[in-house]
Amino acid sequence: MAKLTAESAASQAFIPLMQELAGAYQAFSLYDAEGLRKSGSDLTPSQARVIFTLGDTDGMTCKDIGDITLITKGTLTGVVDRLEEKGLVERWSVEGDGRKTIVALTRRGERAYAKEFPRHVEFLKLKFDNMNARDRKQAIALLQKIKELF
Repeated sequence: MAKLTAESAASQAFIPLMQELAGAYQAFSLYDAEGLRKSGSDLTPSQARVIFTLGDTDGMTCKDIGDITLITKGTLTGVVDRLEEKGLVERWSVEGDGRKTIVALTRRGERAYAKEFPRHVEFLKLKFDNMNARDRKQAIALLQKIKELF
């Protein structure tokens, strides 16, 4: 078997797909962050994902928030700490299970959600409206297929 090098790896058929997928994610992330900056919300993308996930709920466990937002446990703890410092979330332990913590929006957090979530959805919609319904459906199917590979 030939030694794998950076040059020979670049010739693998999946590399262009991987590069486009990574590029699309990076472009989306930059645009997403730009929307939050323009809104003046003072939320980072990770903080916004937590606020948007907790909106219209009575609270969630950190595990559930992490599963939905895909924020790792260690990072999520810091994000929740900063949201708590801003007065946007509160947390408490579940009675009888000290390992389980519930995170919920405070009244201030609910106001931030009510203001920022629709604004941010509209900001993202401006770009996604440039795709027709068939292209969006096809993109979803292909991304699901890629996700299932892993």
